[in-house]
Amino acid sequence: MSFGLVKHNNNSISAITTPGNLAQGKMTLLQTQTASSSSSIDFTSNIDSTYPIYIFKFINIHPASNGQRFTFQADTATNTNYNQTMTTTHFQAEHSEGGTSDFRYRTDYDQAQGTSFQAITQQVGNDNDECFSGSLTLFEPSSSVFVKHFMSRNQEYESSNYSQDVHTAGYINTTTPITRIRFKFESGNIDAGTIKLYGIKGS
Repeated sequence: MSFGLVKHNNNSISAITTPGNLAQGKMTLLQTQTASSSSSIDFTSNIDSTYPIYIFKFINIHPASNGQRFTFQADTATNTNYNQTMTTTHFQAEHSEGGTSDFRYRTDYDQAQGTSFQAITQQVGNDNDECFSGSLTLFEPSSSVFVKHFMSRNQEYESSNYSQDVHTAGYINTTTPITRIRFKFESGNIDAGTIKLYGIKGS
């Protein structure tokens, strides 16, 4: 196969006829879900052994109720209890419109072998211009050998007019393949927003 690329070699130009090794890791869009006063958003397909890494992208997620934490849980096969055991950590940096700033680790937002829905934001505001955006990365969910690691980073407009950069990470403590993820606010509906699921190929 011939490519229309050229390279300079002093004063001459020669055609490149064979490409080198191309980088892997392309993101492939697998699914898009848009909220409309939704109690939760569930991804029950496309999470399998096809990709080693899956990324959920959150775009302008807006709560119906003010000051709500956005959460997730996982499950296996066709189970719908969404109560897998997790060990997690959670911290944030913040700066208010009034100039107040802080950086803190939240022991009240993490879990030690807990089965609750895991918070991945602080208290997102529900004013018309308030929302959050960010991502959740899930590693090797189909592994039958290892636990399932995840990392999340989200930027939110908090209900008390703070810009908050929120980090959450941990592992789902099961060697059974994870096949489904549920997202919801702690209370109230997901009023609006979009979640996209991508798969990333290995290197």
